[in-house]
Amino acid sequence: MEGFNGWLYESFNHDFAIRRFCSARVELEQGELGDAMNNDIEPFCPDDEISTPHLAASEVDDFVDSFINMDYDVDDDGDGDDKDDRSSKKQQNFHHFQDKIEAFSIVNDDSLMIEGDELEMSSSCEDLGANEMVPSIEEASHGVDQGLHLVHLLLACAEAVGCRDIHLATSMLSQIGASATPLGDSLQRVSYCFATGLKSRLSLLQNVNGNGTIANCAIDVPMIAREEKMEAFQLLYQTTPYIAFGFMAANEAICQAAQGKGSLHIINLGMKHTLQWPSLIRALASRPEGPPTLRITALTSDEDLVELEASMKSLVEDASSLGIAMEFHMISEPVTPSLLTRENLNLREGESLYINSVMHLHKYVKESRGSLKAILQAIKKLGPALLTMVEQDANHNGPFFLGRFLESLHYYSAIFDSLEASLPRHSPQRMKIERLHFAEEIRNIVAYEGTDRMERHERADQWRRQLGRAGFQVMGLKCLSQARMMLSVYGCDGYTLGSEKGCLLLGWKGRPLMLASAWQLHNASSAY
Repeated sequence: MEGFNGWLYESFNHDFAIRRFCSARVELEQGELGDAMNNDIEPFCPDDEISTPHLAASEVDDFVDSFINMDYDVDDDGDGDDKDDRSSKKQQNFHHFQDKIEAFSIVNDDSLMIEGDELEMSSSCEDLGANEMVPSIEEASHGVDQGLHLVHLLLACAEAVGCRDIHLATSMLSQIGASATPLGDSLQRVSYCFATGLKSRLSLLQNVNGNGTIANCAIDVPMIAREEKMEAFQLLYQTTPYIAFGFMAANEAICQAAQGKGSLHIINLGMKHTLQWPSLIRALASRPEGPPTLRITALTSDEDLVELEASMKSLVEDASSLGIAMEFHMISEPVTPSLLTRENLNLREGESLYINSVMHLHKYVKESRGSLKAILQAIKKLGPALLTMVEQDANHNGPFFLGRFLESLHYYSAIFDSLEASLPRHSPQRMKIERLHFAEEIRNIVAYEGTDRMERHERADQWRRQLGRAGFQVMGLKCLSQARMMLSVYGCDGYTLGSEKGCLLLGWKGRPLMLASAWQLHNASSAY
């Protein structure tokens, strides 16, 4: 890395690529930010240069070096003392850099976060001469790994976007396009997805009104049909443990909490498929005390319900063959607090109620967090025996674009690295998973703000804080051994498991990626 670092220092001159945040605009933009807050509007583009700390050159190097040294040797004994047990130096360095990223993304949970300011194009990054500090791909190819150069170009391009320098960002995107490709290695492929997200963000920047809000405009991105999205999701479920891990943990928690209960009612938030339920039905059918009756109510905003209804009809028949009397109901409405009432959900006396959310609750996390708080309060009023939650364990909801970009680049680089290890380079299945599933997530995180940004993933400690304030307490998952057995089926050594304060974490080479947890009301007796 010595030669690489020397090239880095010389090329970026400690001024660009997350070292300078358009300081000439600070005074102007602070005033604009205050105006935006007074007017209670949500402008489009967060500006890291307004109030965020700088990352030193060494910290940039730590970030880039982490793409080489991705193995953090996490101790996954599952004893709950997660951070104390992570003693390797690489893991400590990684967490140190993660803390630096979080400095860009600290949110006051009880106040409205205004994401950016009025988007006028004065005093751009180009005024600082930054366009002369980034060498071309050809210049960097002598003695410097091209993949790592891609990372530096992405960071510098993201900063140009944060500074609203469309000309410079466009120029850098053309350089990135010379090497980033959906057909290359994992770093080239993830770079291609992030470059596409940056390009979409630039398109939106060119359609911003004077008050900082986005004009009605369409991004020139091919629409992905629902069938294609579902195919990609099912391929992800079949070829990696990320989805199956969440289903297994949630089902195990429900089974344990339902011991001795004769009638179960599961409310599934944002249901789009039935992949989770066959294994739960088999587990319930084999209970020593006999199978319970089961109701599943699907809350979905999906417009095409024919396939989902057909799948659930088949599942009801399978349950009947196993001795379980099962009902299925579907409510085709977005999940709102007003929908989550006993009357609307047709709750019955004597039923044990379970709320299940797999990668859905993060869609209600907003800058003010009022939306999530209202959803959680409505769930609490229903009096569920358990709330099961599976989410991406990542900090993708910071108020500042650049910090969010850093975190998501590292997160999805680990995802793509795991796909590289699990599926052949030219696997059509892997290409579909990346193009139709993860690329869409990345583009939403990178390109959008306000209500259009739905992929607002957060870490376990943030979920603990929010659910704790809403009146829930974590119920320790006791299925670490089952999770290990499940991972052994995939025949890949890179996946890691850990337990953190009752939550179960699935990661890749020690980098946590998925979080599974179960929650009970504070005044309820333990179900375990």
